[in-house]
Amino acid sequence: MTTAGGAGGATARSRAEHARRVADVLRQQITGGRFGHGLLPDERTLGTELAASRNVIREALGLLRSEGLITRRQGVGTIVVMPKYGHGLDRLAGLAEALTGYGPVTNEVRAARTISNPPAAVAERLELEPGTDVVYIERLRRLGGLPLSLDTTYLAPDIGANLLGHDLAGRDLFALIEETTGRRLGQAEVSVHAVNAGPDTAGLLQIEPGAAVFAIERLTRLADGRPVDAESVHIRADRLMLQATLHRSAPD
Repeated sequence: MTTAGGAGGATARSRAEHARRVADVLRQQITGGRFGHGLLPDERTLGTELAASRNVIREALGLLRSEGLITRRQGVGTIVVMPKYGHGLDRLAGLAEALTGYGPVTNEVRAARTISNPPAAVAERLELEPGTDVVYIERLRRLGGLPLSLDTTYLAPDIGANLLGHDLAGRDLFALIEETTGRRLGQAEVSVHAVNAGPDTAGLLQIEPGAAVFAIERLTRLADGRPVDAESVHIRADRLMLQATLHRSAPD
């Protein structure tokens, strides 16, 4: 026998599940550029398009507001707070390279110097003897004037030394490496984590401490396999999405 309270609870759960599914669809549409002008249709239109009641639509929009993806503006409607830019993971490219066409990308060079006795983990990743000097570069990247990422890079000494006299504020490091060495980069190992921004990172990226960011660890190698660039990139998750086109191969 189902009690009135039990039936009400089941109805609420069903509506919450439907709202979650509707929010998933709307999130995909927003990040895919469906609402290029930034304004979402009204609740009645969304309900018709998504076959959902107005209560479900309101709950779904509430989920997206809590994510910081949309906001409600009096007299205007529901608008996208900030567009997300796509960064593909299926091609070796610097972030500035990947963002071509999205707006002006600038770099604030916070550090660019040779350091002695780098962390042992860094020397190990670059396959250097312990205590070998490396070149350290830290840059705060902005897109359209707003902070996007904080990049910290350790370079093999012979590679990095050639970059220190170049325009690190206006050039992509990958392009500079290939230009100064006359050699092509070949591949990179990449791992992506979702982490909470610490106070220092949050301050630089102009987000709240504890806000979600992508932490990307990348080790880039020359075409001959030698590792030359070990970097950590913290990216505002509210400004960028990671994309890839994957192809299924025949099973072994």
